Amino acid sequence: MDEGRLCQWTAVRSILAILQWWGFNVTVIIMNKWIFQILDFKFPLTVSCIHFICSSAGAYLVIKILKLKPLIVVEPEDRWRRIFPMSFVFCINIVLGNVSLRYIPVSFMQTIKSFTPATTVVLQWLFWSKHFDWRIWASLVPIVGGILLTSITELSFNMFGFSAALFGCLATSTKTILAESLLHGYKFDSINTVYYMAPFATMILAVPALLIEGSDLIIWLQSHTSIVPSLTIIFGSGVLAFCLNFSIFYVIHSTTAVTFNVAGNLKVAVAITFSWLIFRNPISVSNAIECGITLVGCMFYRYVRHMLSQQTLGTHPGLHTLPRT
Repeated sequence: MDEGRLCQWTAVRSILAILQWWGFNVTVIIMNKWIFQILDFKFPLTVSCIHFICSSAGAYLVIKILKLKPLIVVEPEDRWRRIFPMSFVFCINIVLGNVSLRYIPVSFMQTIKSFTPATTVVLQWLFWSKHFDWRIWASLVPIVGGILLTSITELSFNMFGFSAALFGCLATSTKTILAESLLHGYKFDSINTVYYMAPFATMILAVPALLIEGSDLIIWLQSHTSIVPSLTIIFGSGVLAFCLNFSIFYVIHSTTAVTFNVAGNLKVAVAITFSWLIFRNPISVSNAIECGITLVGCMFYRYVRHMLSQQTLGTHPGLHTLPRT
């Protein structure tokens, strides 16, 4: 295969991976909101724990039973040194996302999550000494501005949910950077990452979920005469969460941390549309405009990235802007 066709195939594969991730992401978000709001299952730690249990089982099935992927053997010391930190941050990220979903609408939560590219760039600059062209920083201005305006005009504002979503952005950025380092630096693939990460996350979350939500969960189970349909939806969201976790790491492997988070912004419009159709949460005209500002920032970023990549390949081969995509 010549270089031109290889580049085209790589681009197509990345786009398909991002679209697949969008589908699983939006579906899981809508299902989780349905669980919290319609089923009145207000236990975000338990839901997160179920997701990780399903992810552990799914990865074991794919690698050990079906043998669709070979197991990448990792020494026990490396598991704790390299995988456990990412699992811990990933666990915090999932929990904060579910907590925010309990208190604020999907549209507002997703808009706040659009702040993640900015936190990713800042973290990479501060702690990983990665330098970005000034135009990359400029492309983040409308994204950050849109988030600030949305927070001011949001009709269903809740400080606890807002704080959870905001701190979730930092957790998402850290998780994505650590995952990119693991996948690119240590030659991990997406399913092996889930295989090693999900059991750690389950172990981290099981005890807090039992201590904090255990008694109320028993009351919920006793107060529902027919819980099979509800449990089917809850565990169904766990199965989809496994597919989502797999797709997340596959996209990170195919692209980079910043591209992954900016692509996440483009699913905001889809998530907001579906959440409004299902839950009918109020969305003002100003909220729609501010979301549009964020999406313009995403498109501006992609334009700047393309322009800088052309410069890197052409007249400025030594220019250091972004990692490869």
